[in-house]
Amino acid sequence: GLHPTKGLYEAAEVQWWWARERPTDDLGQLFWFDGQGRPTAAVIITDWREWVSLDVIVLPDADRDWVAQVVERGLGHAVESGFEKVQLEIDRVDEVLRGVVIGHGFKIEEPEELVESWMPADARPDISVLPDGYRLATRSKTRERPHHMSERMGPTVEQRLKQTSLYRADLDLLVLDSDGHLAASGLFWFDPKTATGVVEPMRTEDQHQQRGLARHVLTAGVDLLVKAGAERIKICYESDNPASGHL
Repeated sequence: GLHPTKGLYEAAEVQWWWARERPTDDLGQLFWFDGQGRPTAAVIITDWREWVSLDVIVLPDADRDWVAQVVERGLGHAVESGFEKVQLEIDRVDEVLRGVVIGHGFKIEEPEELVESWMPADARPDISVLPDGYRLATRSKTRERPHHMSERMGPTVEQRLKQTSLYRADLDLLVLDSDGHLAASGLFWFDPKTATGVVEPMRTEDQHQQRGLARHVLTAGVDLLVKAGAERIKICYESDNPASGHL
C-alpha cells in the first residue's frame, strides 16, 4: 500500500498465474522480511514452459544496492534450481532495475508492447445493455456446472483459483446464451490493501463476438469492483490488439 500504482504487477496478477499448473509450482521462492516481519522484497521464478521468468519485486523506495543484492541472490537461486536462462520483464521507467540486470549481462529486447491502463473509480462508465438472448451470471451462482475456464485451462483451474487470497466467485463473471452455453467471461480481482481492482482475464467466444458482450462484462465487473471498495481499476492489453484497446 506504500504506492498503489507503483511496480509492474499487482498482487492479483501474480495470483492469476497460479490458475494454471506450472513446473515451478513446488519450487521454493525467495522472500525478504525486515526486523518487524514485514515483507520487503521477493523473487518469483515461473516456468511458463516456453520460457522461464524471474520477477523481482521490491518496495518503491528501494535503492540500487538493495535491488542489486536481491537480483544477484535471485539469479543464484535460479541457477541452483537448474535454470540456466531466465527472462525479466521491466517497467520502462524502472531505470534502477534496468541498470542492474544489464550489469549482469542481460540484453534488452523490445517485444510486443503491453499497455497498462488505469481508471479512477468515479470515472467508470454506466453498465452497458446486455443484448437479448443472453444473461449475466457469477460463478457463485453457477456451481452446478463446470467452471467456464475448465475447457481452456484444465479441470483444476477453479481449485487453484480458490487457493489464492484474492479470488472471489462473486467477481468471476460469465455470460450465457439462451441455450445455457458460455458466450463471454471476465474475472475481476479486488485488492483491499491497495484499494485496486484488476481485470484479468476477459474472453468472448468466437461465435458471440461483435455483439457488445465484452463491454457488458467489463462495465458490470468494474461496477462490482467499485462497490467492493476499489478506488482505481487496472487493465492491460497488447498494443497490437485494436479491439481490446478500443474497449
